[in-house]
Amino acid sequence: MNKRSWITFTVVRLLAFFVPLLALLFIQVNPWIATLIAAVIGLCVSYIFLRSPREEVARELYEVRHAEKPTVREDDEAEDAALDAQHVTDSGSDKN
Repeated sequence: MNKRSWITFTVVRLLAFFVPLLALLFIQVNPWIATLIAAVIGLCVSYIFLRSPREEVARELYEVRHAEKPTVREDDEAEDAALDAQHVTDSGSDKN
């Protein structure tokens, strides 16, 4: 996973929110309204101008989430063997 693309995308998204927020607060807009307007501006900037970084981060997230390699823990095989042995013993005692 490329951490640089994640960091870049996150920093640019935060800047797209905080720069308009600080500008609106500087001109003394009500803080609640300034926050809402800055959120909308940040969303629009991100949607329009950050398409390729957003898609790259989404692709990396998909690849990590849908990795083809199974996760095998060391004790899984031992537990499976113990359960199989117990199952064979139990089914052998049922026949008698």
